[in-house]
Amino acid sequence: MVLLQCRFVSSSSRASLRIPGHPDVAPDDSVQSIDKIVWSAMLGTREDVRQPSAARPCCTAERPGRVTPRVDALAAAPPSPYFRRMRTPPTETTFAEDWTTWHDAHERARAAEHGFLAVTSIRWLTAHPERFDDAPGTWSTNEDGPVVALAAGESIELDGRTVTGTLRFGPLPERSSMTVTWQDGDETVEIEVARRGGSDVLRPRHPGNPTRTGYRGTPAYAPDARFVVPARYEPFPVPREVTVGSVVDGLQHVYEAPGLLTFDLDGPRSLLAFNGYGGGLHVLFADRTSGVTTYAANRSLDVPAPDADGWTTIDFNRATNLPCAYTPHATCPLPPAENRLDVAVEAGERLPA
Repeated sequence: MVLLQCRFVSSSSRASLRIPGHPDVAPDDSVQSIDKIVWSAMLGTREDVRQPSAARPCCTAERPGRVTPRVDALAAAPPSPYFRRMRTPPTETTFAEDWTTWHDAHERARAAEHGFLAVTSIRWLTAHPERFDDAPGTWSTNEDGPVVALAAGESIELDGRTVTGTLRFGPLPERSSMTVTWQDGDETVEIEVARRGGSDVLRPRHPGNPTRTGYRGTPAYAPDARFVVPARYEPFPVPREVTVGSVVDGLQHVYEAPGLLTFDLDGPRSLLAFNGYGGGLHVLFADRTSGVTTYAANRSLDVPAPDADGWTTIDFNRATNLPCAYTPHATCPLPPAENRLDVAVEAGERLPA
């Protein structure tokens, strides 16, 4: 196994640390504490992390309190949760390349033909039937869910079948959505029918929307290994129901929080975690950069599922903007109060260009 040999540059009298097998490890430095220092500077990932960590090497200068790693072939790894599942760390080049590959893919998805940049409006359906200039039919909703009444000559497609006349969608669960397709001349339009904050909404997605066609990308901080941190997952005895606000005045979202993530980033921190994808966790947060160099309302972050010992990795370099950073036609949630970090997270996506 390839590990890291580290020199810890500090203003204190203890000027250096070495991996076990080297003589100058201070006697009160446990294997776990040494591992934590090393892991914070690692450019690699553990086997249970689905995507490679993205970060810029922190090794270009020696500064107090920073770790200066170099790759070195050493003896067997110490038996700690940080090293137990570690793969060979990538080089500095692959480290940056991994992040670039990830962010390029994220940008392509954001600017997809029917992504949220294509949304032309958000319509809050009521019992009163209404027509809209960017969608066919007359729309309304009631206790049985959304309804569209298509006029003569109008049609939409749902699950590959052509629909005319009246279509009843049925009650929609909260945060769920359905998509119908409408051919508007030469443009194929997708219409999202969704349930948000207890209301049924309609969002047409036109590929020719100027918000999409004029999109030139989102700037981001250069990936930095200091913002890849080990985190301990502490599950609650019973998942908590958490109500948060929204960028839409008066709208609230309710999420299930299964536990708390605790970690160190210029001091002890914690984040309330929501259920994520594929068994992972999802975090909404704000920090000292919010409204300065990053979007004011929130940023979003996926966290890999914790391992059997409750450890995972938070990679703030992969913090992304939610749709509300780009369009007024979004209903994005705000972070819970617990997730407003009193530290500048200078990592991940910045304010949109």
